[in-house]
Amino acid sequence: MPIHDHEPSFRGKAFLWGGIGLGVLFLAALLTHGFGLYSGPGKGEEPAAPMVRQGDKIVVPEGSALRKALTVQPARARPVNAKIELPAVVESDPARTAAVLTPLSGRLVSLKVALGDRVKKGQELGIIDSPDLGQAYDDDAKAADTLRLADKNLERQEGQHRIGAASDKDLDQAKSDRAQAQAEFTRTQARLRMLGASADKSHLLIVTASMSGSITALSVAPGDMINDPTQALMTIADLSTVWVTALVPEKDVKAVYKDESAEVTLSAYPDKVLRGKVLFVSDVIEPDSRRNKIRIAFANGDYALKPNMFATVTVIGPDKAEIVVPSSALLMNNDRTSVFVATAPWTFERRTVDPDLGDGATVAIRSGLAAGDQVVVKGGILLND
Repeated sequence: MPIHDHEPSFRGKAFLWGGIGLGVLFLAALLTHGFGLYSGPGKGEEPAAPMVRQGDKIVVPEGSALRKALTVQPARARPVNAKIELPAVVESDPARTAAVLTPLSGRLVSLKVALGDRVKKGQELGIIDSPDLGQAYDDDAKAADTLRLADKNLERQEGQHRIGAASDKDLDQAKSDRAQAQAEFTRTQARLRMLGASADKSHLLIVTASMSGSITALSVAPGDMINDPTQALMTIADLSTVWVTALVPEKDVKAVYKDESAEVTLSAYPDKVLRGKVLFVSDVIEPDSRRNKIRIAFANGDYALKPNMFATVTVIGPDKAEIVVPSSALLMNNDRTSVFVATAPWTFERRTVDPDLGDGATVAIRSGLAAGDQVVVKGGILLND
């Protein structure tokens, strides 16, 4: 009785596996060619270039994959209040500060004031015993005696000339002697007034204040010898008006000008805001700090503002607009920063800009862009040379 095997024969198995293999190959062909939808370049055709350079411009042609990689946004203008904060210090006005000098040498026998005292103009500050003052008195006495003798001689010569006993030459000489004696006496009198000489003609020279103010420096003590007339005995400063001097960095010099509004706060009075105007802008940059000095003057009748106090000056300029773009738009090329700007649909040009670099997501552009310029904010690196 024949035995019926239900499994396929060897030949049947081979046919089955061969069919499966042909199916797999056919499926792979379909996947590769996109089921007849493949649109790639045909035989002998070149793929489209991602971008084309036309002079200074870059054109991204239709069909280029770059079109999906680029994002373009307009540069926008945002309003800003131009404020600059500057470190500052309170100073006395040099035009209201005087060094007290003595015109003669001698010994300081009395000091009438102390450091920090407030004095009035003409107030006695000290007394110097000066031999030179005695010499000035002697010179004045000699000049006075010479003038009296010249007066008598002129009177005598005029009388003799009237009776013909004196020549014209003798009369002219007498007049000249008298004029010279008068000039010398006038000089010695003026010197005594300048020295502040006393009526008793003593050797004591009284030093007085040339202006009202505060004694801000004192460099002598009773008993000191004063040998150098150029050495300041003390310094008087009128602090009824003071300066607040601020230092402006070079990059901000163009933003600060005379008569610009300013606010001042001081460490000593944190809750008090002083408002004024820029009185002075220096024409010279300080060589050590590389900063420019500006000054604001304030009345100081209560003496609350003291020289050397630290302060902060906020210079307030007019409101203005600044151009901002996302920081992703910036491209660094050696020593310059640039962006790509769309000048026509899918046509770009590189533009050098001056950014105010910071840590934020947006960057202010000082120059190189205008509001509304279409800027590549994503994918710009793909347009780089």
